[in-house]
Amino acid sequence: MQVQQGIDTLVVAGVGLIGGSFALALKRAGLVRRVIGVGRTLENLQRARELGVVDEIGQDIAEAAARADLVLLAAPVGQMGRLMQAMAGKLRPEAIVTDAGSTKSDVAALFRRHLPGQLPYCVPGHPIAGSDLSGSAAAQYGLYENRRVVLTPLPETLPDAAERVAALWRACGAEIHAMSPSDHDAVFAAVSHLPHLLAFAYVDMVAAKGDAERCFDFAATGFRDFTRIAGSHPEMWSDISLANREALLDELGRYQAGLARLRQWLEQGDAAALSAMFGEARAARARWNQQFLRKG
Repeated sequence: MQVQQGIDTLVVAGVGLIGGSFALALKRAGLVRRVIGVGRTLENLQRARELGVVDEIGQDIAEAAARADLVLLAAPVGQMGRLMQAMAGKLRPEAIVTDAGSTKSDVAALFRRHLPGQLPYCVPGHPIAGSDLSGSAAAQYGLYENRRVVLTPLPETLPDAAERVAALWRACGAEIHAMSPSDHDAVFAAVSHLPHLLAFAYVDMVAAKGDAERCFDFAATGFRDFTRIAGSHPEMWSDISLANREALLDELGRYQAGLARLRQWLEQGDAAALSAMFGEARAARARWNQQFLRKG
């Protein structure tokens, strides 16, 4: 199975920014001999092969998985159950299955439901890297350099399998962190999933206004920066939102309470309360940004 500490055959299900960048980084590191790309859209797969992101393409995950030493599920989380079900009984006994989904409690449950015999080699994961770009043409070699990858191994996961996956992500330039699936989902509901919901909802609100065209004509850098993530993949974010609905509903409740306070201060003309909140938020953002810049 090992080829100079790497793998012989990697199967990437979902050859876009995340899966494609993983494949490219491992190719550059000399840690994979063959990459098979699997997906629903033949045009995207053909483009991935033309760009050298993958070496072979196919649309039958069961056939590809039977040849795999490691499978990365990089499709939207709403598709993962179908993919796992198709792979069941087809994988080699020690083939590792990992994923790149943005939610982890649901993925852990799907592993147990569809791949119960493969659990020692199942390693749920989430690379904290992305953009509003999608498709195989978005794949890039250095996407994971100095980025974090969260792994949430199952109780059944063998330590060697988890370390194998961690080592491959480190070879991509990433820093590894371990969390429980529930802790992961709570954290990312707050700092990733809620911001996406707010950006989508805000752009939709402006687009529905009677003078939307005029509003968009005068929108500038503040609008651009706030709404960038509303350009993300709709199917993927619909899947993520529903998969992490409980944690996301908790965060939405907190945000709505904050909006209620903000409305009250505006109605009362309470400049002191507004200024204090703005100052605290600015300071918190500055602290985060300095930490982020040091890591970048």
